[in-house]
Amino acid sequence: MAALKNQQPKGRRTNKLELHPRNPHQARYDFSLLADSCPELSRFIKPNQYGNESVDFANPDAVKTLNRALLSHFYGVSFWDIPPGYLCPPIPGRADYIHYLADLLASSNNGVIPRGKSVRALDIGVGANCVYPIIGHQEYGWQFVGSDVNPVAIATCDTIIKSNACLKGVVSARLQSNAAKLFDGIWLPKERFDLVLCNPPFHTSEAVMQSESKRKWRGVKGKAEKNNQKPVLNFGGTAAELWCDGGEAGFVSRMIKESLQYADNCFWFTSLVARQSNLEVIYRTLKEVGARQIKTIEMAQGQKVSRFVAWSFLQDNQIDYWQDNYWQH
Repeated sequence: MAALKNQQPKGRRTNKLELHPRNPHQARYDFSLLADSCPELSRFIKPNQYGNESVDFANPDAVKTLNRALLSHFYGVSFWDIPPGYLCPPIPGRADYIHYLADLLASSNNGVIPRGKSVRALDIGVGANCVYPIIGHQEYGWQFVGSDVNPVAIATCDTIIKSNACLKGVVSARLQSNAAKLFDGIWLPKERFDLVLCNPPFHTSEAVMQSESKRKWRGVKGKAEKNNQKPVLNFGGTAAELWCDGGEAGFVSRMIKESLQYADNCFWFTSLVARQSNLEVIYRTLKEVGARQIKTIEMAQGQKVSRFVAWSFLQDNQIDYWQDNYWQH
């Protein structure tokens, strides 16, 4: 058995614009250009305190409309909408994960990014927004399966897919009927995925999530909410998207243990890890299940530093077969 490889995260980055080099969201938003792609954005565009065009990022409707404009302008999505209260993710950070996943595949393919429909990815917890499959397919041509425990999220994904010709036949959504499982019931017999990606629930409970949301709300608004008004989650999120027993570390650990059952049917399993202190538990679990390769890839957006952990169980001969048969270029 090959030696366990463990790439530790590097030091904190300081460059506020240090998104992935292929990420198209490097520059400030050009709101006039975005409004051309999505005219309804115009009503939210106002000068900020510095006199620059912007939107109120504390307004959930403004954030959702901005996302709609970004997905239209950069990714050719003609229709995109999510129900009120569902997670409306920041597009630049989501794009970064996809581009670093492409680099991860390239590192296993002689430096060449595998592209096209032969590359298949599974998004665990796709949510109603379907953002990772949209970006991954439009940027690299990959096929995607998105899974979720929420029937409304799956139905919304289906609507997005059916409403965009570019996604039909290459993106699909599957309902996870057993909330205690991540892969069982989703992963079909003998089905192969080159990538598994996941943005796990972060908080351990609703109470912890509400406390953190209030703290962030003060930062967004610049002052505490008035009259004890409950803060609005400008990026939204349902229970399954925001918290679970054991929080992020518990979720990823369960994912790792369940991934062992599919060891021969996936090249890279990956998950975002927002809190660096959770890495110790995650590394320990990966060692317990016998992962042959472990990588931690660091990402940065603004002052926020995040990362994802990737692991693989493949033997050397399996890696060679994978390259020769699935990643021809």
